Amino acid sequence: MTVAEATPEHIDEAAAKADTAFIGHPKGLGYLSLVEGCERFSYYSMQTLLVLYMVNYLLPERFDAVAGLGWLQENRYGGAEGQPLASAIYGDYSSLVYLTPILGGLLADKWLGRRATLVAGGAVMALGHFLMAFESTFLLALITLIVGVGLFKGNIASQVGELYKDGDLRRAMAFQIFYIAINVSVIAAPLVSGTLGEKVGWHWGFGCAGVVMVAGLLVYLAAGRWLPQDNRPAKGEKAAAEKLTRADGLRVLAVAIMVPVMAVALLTNQQIFNAYLVWADEQFQLTFFGQTVPTTWMITIDATLSFAMLVAVAWFWKWRADRTGSEPDELGKMVIGSFFTIAGGLCLVMAAATQGDGQIGLFWPVLFHLLNSIGFSHILPVSLALFTRLAPRQINATVIGIYYLAFFLANQIVGQVGGWYSTMDTVQFWLLHVATAVVGLVAFAGFKWLLAPRLFGAARAA
Repeated sequence: MTVAEATPEHIDEAAAKADTAFIGHPKGLGYLSLVEGCERFSYYSMQTLLVLYMVNYLLPERFDAVAGLGWLQENRYGGAEGQPLASAIYGDYSSLVYLTPILGGLLADKWLGRRATLVAGGAVMALGHFLMAFESTFLLALITLIVGVGLFKGNIASQVGELYKDGDLRRAMAFQIFYIAINVSVIAAPLVSGTLGEKVGWHWGFGCAGVVMVAGLLVYLAAGRWLPQDNRPAKGEKAAAEKLTRADGLRVLAVAIMVPVMAVALLTNQQIFNAYLVWADEQFQLTFFGQTVPTTWMITIDATLSFAMLVAVAWFWKWRADRTGSEPDELGKMVIGSFFTIAGGLCLVMAAATQGDGQIGLFWPVLFHLLNSIGFSHILPVSLALFTRLAPRQINATVIGIYYLAFFLANQIVGQVGGWYSTMDTVQFWLLHVATAVVGLVAFAGFKWLLAPRLFGAARAA
């Protein structure tokens, strides 16, 4: 089957009959959400443990055991040590895992197809998590995980979009359900892998992530009949069966404009896994009734609120649409979300400004997570749905890979800015993050009222 034939109309008949079998959605959405949940569990296990592992164990105690780390410290990070070095390594890792999906998309669109590329990615990711059990292979493990995520990430999100025909209004809700599965995993990852890592042994946490990744891969292999047809070209055929039209070019232009805007808007949210965790580990009051809870549980608080707000926001806009017959478009919701992101960042400013000589209570941090989660719910799922709608069918997985460039840029900035935490006044540090959210607000509003009428009008007409 050629790429041109791999359209929603050609999803296999059994899946078509089950078009509403999963809470009103195709059964394939349930399987893809479960597989993505397993992959995100493994990924966020790594996210929640990585900086704390480096700051509290690897860099002070096992630096010399890591192959290549000394060379990298001098030639890439300018001799940085301690928390700034950990922040910089985290920034490179967490950004590169969002750069490689472009290559994964190209590989899927042009040669291997989505399924083979995704399976390879899941296997490579599992290997990376198991390599984290050895200090000497720390950098090799990071490289392996970067490659694995790149092969996996865009190729599952693009399959969600292809479960629906053009004009199917369930598409945006499908991505909210998809993000709910992600957030369930983010809730579980710190509780399971985070607790194992901090309380039992760091390598137990990383190993748990690898086991769950293998489980997700097995689920994906078993769910093939419910998924969209693969986009792998038949033997001897070229994948580029259709040329891009002028309207397709305008769609790609819209994507390119949105990427740097989202990168700036995401900075506060992405900092949660870097300097914010170090700040929490040092300054938050986390001892209750004589027991100190793992710092990684702050991620569980964030993910729990994110999950609740995804459900609440989806319900609210559905309720409003039922009553009034209308709701904001994608960019309108992203503008609304930016206001909540700004308010959340100001809570961190207040926490730092009112700390005094003691530790920081959890009122301001929890309020930050609540407001930031409302902002997240208005920006992330909606933006991914927007990109899948704009993506030309011929390069669908590639454009989804381009979407993740926003996370690459955001995490590169997070790595640099996060390193300032040790030397910068904490109030000013978080005010800087508020300013980036303001930039995102202005840019989203400008896009909506100045550029979107032409660009998205062209997309609708195509």
